[in-house]
Amino acid sequence: MSTIKESLIEQMQDYFGDDTKRINHALAVTGHAEKLLESEGGDYPVVIAAAVLHDIGMHEAEKKYSSTSGKYQEIEGPPIARKMLIELGFESSQMDEICEIIAHHHSPGKITTANFEILYDADWLVNVRDEFDIKSKDKLKAIIERVFLTASGKALARKIYL
Repeated sequence: MSTIKESLIEQMQDYFGDDTKRINHALAVTGHAEKLLESEGGDYPVVIAAAVLHDIGMHEAEKKYSSTSGKYQEIEGPPIARKMLIELGFESSQMDEICEIIAHHHSPGKITTANFEILYDADWLVNVRDEFDIKSKDKLKAIIERVFLTASGKALARKIYL
């Protein structure tokens, strides 16, 4: 399993080049995804691939739309991810699910699988401090309850931020 993760990380790092901000974000999300997989279950290769590659469309979104908006990442990410996944020998059904997760990772509710929810929560565990004012503990408690999809994601968010 770690060989899959290492190969994915190498592909992602090669693609992002010297963009350490995006590399570090992907690595942090992947670390949280691994923690959530332990308690939530899920398909390790699918979740880890989605975690490593979820923002892989950012550079292309910047080029095409002059924006890294989530909707553009969701459009541009899956084709790039699919090429990498083919090169790494992923099965067709795995690639389809990983690309579907990437295509909706900013759009909760469109996919309701455990694999999606783990990736979604892992991404929010990294993003919450950038997206919300977390100075008010009461507001933060409400945000955690509203945003996170899994019990483990909510628990880990409380542990990290409260």
